[in-house]
Amino acid sequence: MKKRSNLKVMRDLTKLIQPLIGYMVLAVLMGIAGFVCATFITILGGYAILNVMGLSTAASLKIMFGCVLIFALLRGILRYAEQACNHFIAFQLLALIRDRVFTALRKLCPAKLEGKDKGNLIAVITSDIELLEVFYAHTISPILIAVGMTIIMTVFVGQFHPILGVLALLGYGVVGGVLPILFSKRNGESGMMFRKKSGELSSYVLESLRGIRESIQYQTGKKRVEELNRRTDELSREEEYQKKTAGENMALANLIILFFDLCMLGAGAALYLKNAISFEGFLLSFLAMMSSFGPVIALAGLGNTLQNTLAAGNRVLDLLEESPVVEEMTGKAHTDFSGADASHVTFAYGEDIILSDVSFTIPQNEIVGIAGHSGSGKSTLLKLLMRFWDVQKGQIRLSGCDIKEINTKDLRDMESFVTQETYLFHDTIENNIRLAKNHADLEEIEEACKKASIHDFIMGLPNGYQSQVGELGSALSGGERQRIGLARAFLHDAPFILLDEPTSNLDSLNEAIILKALKEQRKEKTILLVSHRKSTMCIADRIYQMGDGSRLSR
Repeated sequence: MKKRSNLKVMRDLTKLIQPLIGYMVLAVLMGIAGFVCATFITILGGYAILNVMGLSTAASLKIMFGCVLIFALLRGILRYAEQACNHFIAFQLLALIRDRVFTALRKLCPAKLEGKDKGNLIAVITSDIELLEVFYAHTISPILIAVGMTIIMTVFVGQFHPILGVLALLGYGVVGGVLPILFSKRNGESGMMFRKKSGELSSYVLESLRGIRESIQYQTGKKRVEELNRRTDELSREEEYQKKTAGENMALANLIILFFDLCMLGAGAALYLKNAISFEGFLLSFLAMMSSFGPVIALAGLGNTLQNTLAAGNRVLDLLEESPVVEEMTGKAHTDFSGADASHVTFAYGEDIILSDVSFTIPQNEIVGIAGHSGSGKSTLLKLLMRFWDVQKGQIRLSGCDIKEINTKDLRDMESFVTQETYLFHDTIENNIRLAKNHADLEEIEEACKKASIHDFIMGLPNGYQSQVGELGSALSGGERQRIGLARAFLHDAPFILLDEPTSNLDSLNEAIILKALKEQRKEKTILLVSHRKSTMCIADRIYQMGDGSRLSR
C-alpha cells in the first residue's frame, strides 16, 4: 500500500468532484447563508437587548423579531438544501468511483488479482467506498463553509475594533485549523489499522464459510470461532480507542472555544472601559463570537472521524492507481485465427522460472496435446496464450502476429479457455452458460450442452435449464461443473479452444463422449489440450511433452 499524506488523499479524492462542481458551489453558498442566518439570530437578540435598554438601533423590536422568525425558517430550508446537494454529490460520486473501481479490476485481472486477499478486496469495494460518503457529503463542503464564515465573521467583529477581529480570526483558526491537524496526528495510524483489521476479518469470515465442511469434518470449528472472537475483540478495541480519543478531542475543542469566548469577553470589556468601543460593540462582538463557532467546530470533529474515511480513500486510490500486468490492446488491424506458435519463450513468477526457452507450433484445425508432470508449466502456457501475462523473453504469435500486437477484443473472440475449476455464478444453469454468448437463444445453448454431454442431465432436473447452481456451483458435482465449462466453450464458438485438464473430473464414459465431441470439432476448430491422462491425449494429432527444465519436446 502506498503511503500518502492525508492532504494528498484529500486532494486526489477532491479531483473527482469536477463533473459536479456546480452542485458543490451551490451547497457551499447555501451552507454559508444558513450559518449566517443562525448566527444573526443571536446577534439580533443582542440588538433587541440594546433596544430595550433605550439605546439607538436601526430597527424596531417588531421588525427584529420578524427577522428572527424569517432567519430561523431560512436556516432550516438552507440546511436541508445544503445537505441534499452534498448527498447528491456524494452518491453520484460513489457510483462514479464504483464504476472506476470495477473498470480497474477488469484491467488488473487475472494476473494482479490472483494473489490478492479476496476478503480485503470485498471490503474495499463495499465498506471502503461507502465510507467515502463522509468525505464528499460531510468534509469538503464544511471546510469551504468554515472558510467563508470565518471571513464574514472576522469582518463583522473587526468593524467594532481591529483587536477584536484579530482575536476572532485567531479563535476560528485554532479551532478549525490547528485542532483538526493535532487530532489527526494524535489518532496516528489508528484509522488505517482499523480498515486493515476490518478487511482481514472479512477475509477470515469468507474463508471460514467456504471451508465450513472441512471444519465440521475435522472438528476445527471451535478453534476458528475462538480466532474469530479474537479478531473481533481486536477490532472492537481499536474502535473503542478511536471513540475514546474522539470524546477527549471534542472536550478539548469545547474548552478552547470557551477560552476564546472568555478572551473576547475580557478584551471587549477592556476596550469598552477605555472608551475604545461602545457598549454595542462590546455586546455584539461577544455574542457574535459565542454563536459563530458552529462551522469550525465541525472541522475540529473531522480530525476524529476523518481518519477512517481517509484510510478507506487511501485503499481505494491504491486500487485505482495500480498498474495492470498486461495492458489492453486496441487500435490494431483486425486479426483472424490461422494457427499459433511460440519461439524461445521464457516466463517466471517473480524469481521462480516456470518456462525456459519453450517453442511449439499449433497448426490450424489440429488437436495439439501438452503432457507433463504437475507444476511443469502446462497451465501457464495456456494463460500466456490467453495473454493473462506477457512473456519475459521470446515471442508468442497467433496468425503470425505477435500476441502483444493483437487487439484484446480480437484475442478474446478467437479463443475459448476452459480451466480446471469452472467458476459458476449463483444463478441458473442457462444464465451461467449464456455467459459465453450474451445473445444466444435457448436452442444454441442446448446444442452446446449436447456437445458437452450435459444436456440430458440438465433436462432431468426439476427446473431444467432454470435450475439454480447454488453458490460457487455447490448444487453440482465437479464433473457437472466441468461439463458446463465445456458447454460455455462450445457456445462461444471461438476458432481456438484451450482446454486445461477438461476430463479430470469425468468418468470414463463421459470422457469418451467429450473426446468424441472434441474430435468432431477438428474440422472447424483448433484445440490445445493439456492433460495428464493418456486416454485423453489419444485424440491429439501431435503431443508435446513438458520435460525437465520446463522445455517442450515432441
